[in-house]
Amino acid sequence: MTDSTVDSIVRLAALREVPLDVAEVVAALDDEASGGLTLFVGRVRDHDGGRDVDGLDYSAHPTAEAKLREVCERVADEYDVHGVAAVHRTGSLAIGDIAVVIATTAAHRGEAFDASRALIDTLKAEVPIWKHQRFGDGTDEWVGSP
Repeated sequence: MTDSTVDSIVRLAALREVPLDVAEVVAALDDEASGGLTLFVGRVRDHDGGRDVDGLDYSAHPTAEAKLREVCERVADEYDVHGVAAVHRTGSLAIGDIAVVIATTAAHRGEAFDASRALIDTLKAEVPIWKHQRFGDGTDEWVGSP
């Protein structure tokens, strides 16, 4: 694919300090050619590793948004998709808050599912966003930090 094609496929790649809107991600991928839209919404859960979680904070390296766009572009280049979108939250989040929303569209569901799995897995592995969890017992833990 050419760079301009990839750019038109990556419809949204952003970090936000405000609550995320699933409808915004879905709307960014609206087109009449896509028969499949897969969506993943990651939320803050109340437990991790057998411990109660009270809340968490996400912080990001200044290059994180550019890296997120790069990951989206790579998925757009590697999969036969019509659209790619990813938004990740930063700041303090409570239990149940949405931390990340990713979605892809394609002509058929299989390619959209495959691309979405690759997108969330690669985002988690490569984008420099760090999670600071606060536990019910007063302890805390950094996840994903160097």
